[in-house]
Amino acid sequence: MEDSKSKFRFSPYEDRVLTTDSANEYYTTQSIGFWASARKKFTHDYLGMSWLIVLIIIILAAWLGPMLQHLNPNQIDVNSRNMGISATHWFGTDRLGRDLFTRACIGVRISLTVAILSTFIAIGFGTFYGMIMAFFGGKVDNFMMRVIEVFNSLPSLLITMLIMIILGNGVGSMLFALAFTSWSGSARQARGLVLQLRERDYVTSAIMLNTPPWLLMLRHFVPNMMSILILDIGQSIPGNIFGEASLSFLGMGIKAPNTSLGILISDGQNQMLQHPIQLYIPVLILLLIVFAFNIVGDGLRDALDPKYKR
Repeated sequence: MEDSKSKFRFSPYEDRVLTTDSANEYYTTQSIGFWASARKKFTHDYLGMSWLIVLIIIILAAWLGPMLQHLNPNQIDVNSRNMGISATHWFGTDRLGRDLFTRACIGVRISLTVAILSTFIAIGFGTFYGMIMAFFGGKVDNFMMRVIEVFNSLPSLLITMLIMIILGNGVGSMLFALAFTSWSGSARQARGLVLQLRERDYVTSAIMLNTPPWLLMLRHFVPNMMSILILDIGQSIPGNIFGEASLSFLGMGIKAPNTSLGILISDGQNQMLQHPIQLYIPVLILLLIVFAFNIVGDGLRDALDPKYKR
């Protein structure tokens, strides 16, 4: 019995009482999962958490703000034109007497919706395209890579403007235009990752068992690329927000009477000298959203990097 006891030791604290401090020391030395480690590192990133709170506040204000004032964002009131900040109009009114706070909330909703949906569409299509390239290889890979090279040689802004001219102004055409011009980067990245994963033993075993390609991609490729996909989403949304704002500012984006941050900035520019608050507010909101997404994306990048130690 003594020999077996000396041979098998189930805990380094076997010979003494396990106090609170010793228990914490023991359990913190145990390995934790990848996602649990990433969550722990991100929650200790105070800058990233602070900007995540700012982003959540902006989103909640955009969705709940119009319910607080109960004002029609498109209602014209000639007696309330170009009013300053007041208890009735928290951001003042524009040149047609419309409440700027309500219009800003609606604008943030539309801009975020367009940016997020176009990002998911672009990354989803690009990831599928890249997996097809790497999985089949050979002539298929060469042909699809040439398509990406030709596509990248064209100016993205010009393609976006042509799509908007052909399809017309609107949320749907804006979604398609932004997604169509931003999928190639995800395709290249997915191709490189799949080229590495296809050499793994479990992928080779699945291929030898005649696993269908679509099931192989969903079961083995996508889960192993999830951390990279999350980073791509966090870093692509700010670019699409700027893209939507730029097109709307140029008059090629969302149709009136709908509004967005780009439309608010364009309207505020016309009143910049007489009423600069109408320009400063949407610009400040746009900057806060872009900064928040960028800083939160940097925090996610560090948290999802196994080699990064905070």
